[in-house]
Amino acid sequence: MTPLSRSKTPPLRPWQVRALAALEHWKGGSFLISAAPGAGKTRPALEQAKRMLKDGRADRVALVCPTAPLTRQWAQAAGRLGLHLVPDAESPRPPKDFQGIAVTYARVAASGEKWGSLVSPGTLVIADEAHHLGEDLAWGNGFSAAFKRTDKLLLLSGTPFRSDATPIPGMRYDRDGVVVPDISYTYADAVRDHVCRPVAFITYDGTLSWQSGDDVIESSFDTVLSAREAGRRYRTAISTDLPDGMPRILREAHEKLAETRAGGHKDAGGLVIAADGHHAKAVAKLLREITGKAPTVVLHTEARAAQKLAAFTDSREEWLVAVNMVSEGVDIPRLRVGVYATAAKTPLIFRQIVGRFVRAIPGRGQDLSWVYLPADPILRDHAENVEGELRHVLRRGLDESVLDDPVERERKERDPEEEGEAFVPLSADVVPQMTLFGPPPGEPGGPPAAKRIVPSFPSAISASAGAGGQADEEDDEDVPGMPAYERRALLRDKRHRLVGDLRRRDGLTPAEINIWLNRETGVSRVEDATLAQLEQSIELLLDRLTARR
Repeated sequence: MTPLSRSKTPPLRPWQVRALAALEHWKGGSFLISAAPGAGKTRPALEQAKRMLKDGRADRVALVCPTAPLTRQWAQAAGRLGLHLVPDAESPRPPKDFQGIAVTYARVAASGEKWGSLVSPGTLVIADEAHHLGEDLAWGNGFSAAFKRTDKLLLLSGTPFRSDATPIPGMRYDRDGVVVPDISYTYADAVRDHVCRPVAFITYDGTLSWQSGDDVIESSFDTVLSAREAGRRYRTAISTDLPDGMPRILREAHEKLAETRAGGHKDAGGLVIAADGHHAKAVAKLLREITGKAPTVVLHTEARAAQKLAAFTDSREEWLVAVNMVSEGVDIPRLRVGVYATAAKTPLIFRQIVGRFVRAIPGRGQDLSWVYLPADPILRDHAENVEGELRHVLRRGLDESVLDDPVERERKERDPEEEGEAFVPLSADVVPQMTLFGPPPGEPGGPPAAKRIVPSFPSAISASAGAGGQADEEDDEDVPGMPAYERRALLRDKRHRLVGDLRRRDGLTPAEINIWLNRETGVSRVEDATLAQLEQSIELLLDRLTARR
């Protein structure tokens, strides 16, 4: 197998060098790397895997992550470093010319006991976004059963905490129940090092009114309301039917995107996180009226959601409207403007959404991203908390002791259930109240560059994520060559088509042809064939098809 070209692999970042130095002393057990989105936690994990395979500390690699698209993106990232993984694998045992597999937590959980009998003690397990193991007990139990024979567990996460207090397998906790990472690289660190972009928040408040049962209530976000009416106030703010509410926010966000593109970032993109599918379609209709172009709409229920995200990532389209597609793995570095219009308001969701806008692009310096949102007290609290975290870090000179601060518990994710009384949004007249953390230096009202405050998510911002999206990779330049798993898929497809041609020509059964090919190439079944054996079988088929009768 010809390895992919690695001539353009960028040098390791300083924090990655520190992580690998710490991993040199890792003898076994679990090791947690907590790193901000865009920081590049994929790179040290893959470099460590290469080291352990080379020196015999591991005999294969099992990369486990939340979604199937992520398995392919991990395989691509690994291939650029000369490490070949089979994505979305059905077995923990890879073909001979692959060093490992990449698989979802769901697939592992479905066959936990079976995998447990097949996983070798020398398997290095890399758990990407490991906090998912606590979201569903079946995932955690299946993971533990599948990898019970190995003690080499490398955990990766930007949000190593759970709202339900369920322990995450392999993670260490202090006396207060807070996860203790072995290596931590916070968003504050990444902004300081110009690895991630700073983000400015623009909040909107004003007079909102809605019908609640027989009553008409009028309020701004400064008024303290019951949980039910506060939820209805927020739903009024994100309603697409009130011209001076969400439509106004969308217009001003699009003006910022147009300004950003005119300022030199010609393919800058925008993302609206909608509440549900109906809301997303209504937002898309508004954006089309505002911009004259139909935005890309991605719903997590769509079969082609991952492909649509990938197409938007590589395009110059302006706007993406998404529902539940913005967590780990959604890696679109050109996103510069966001609109927060989802009903989910937990700290975890907030940080995951903001994490979509922080990934820096090489050569563009430290661009600023902008997130527009209603001035809901919960959302403002999240934003103000992270501002305070960074102020504390700056005062302490980035003292690592701030990592021991307890992580606030999840709030109730969605508004209280509506029961009985009718709710109807009536009017909204909102205007921008302030820009949290200030406009960028040089703009009116902006502080000096040395004092500008940017949001921080120490050890609690997620990458990569997503419901679907991309592994938390480096900002590598494109490297020529095809990943080994893609080449393997093409060879197997070609072999399958040639078997069909021979079956139709000679009247043989597929089983007869496959028995002949496997005998000639020395394999027991095609799933175990190496790339060289697949190429040999294709040559045999071509020779037989072109030979005279």
